[in-house]
Amino acid sequence: MAGKAVINLTTGLEDSERVTVAFLVAVGAAEEGRPTLMFLTKEAVRLAVTGVATGTACAGCPPLAELLQRYHTAGGTFLVCPICFTAKQLDENSLVEGAEIGGTVPMWRWIGDGATTFSY
Repeated sequence: MAGKAVINLTTGLEDSERVTVAFLVAVGAAEEGRPTLMFLTKEAVRLAVTGVATGTACAGCPPLAELLQRYHTAGGTFLVCPICFTAKQLDENSLVEGAEIGGTVPMWRWIGDGATTFSY
């Protein structure tokens, strides 16, 4: 089994190019067979809400909805910061498939003995 990958994303659609790059890295890892977790914090928690990760960041960029679907199909998962999610008064019932609310302790448990990490 390939090593685990964790992508920490703090940015939401206010910087759609950064979000696209983070998703491209996550999709690449997941599609290559790496267990992949995106830890969403700050504005990025909104991306785990159904219908939010849409649009295209730039000419030639893949649509975010397509990247979200590829990530899910490849088995990638989301861990959504509970403090950030609650602060934004978002509905836990609206999470996309493969997303769950969880903080740093569940993230460290998932990492276990180690993972390659990226932060955006």
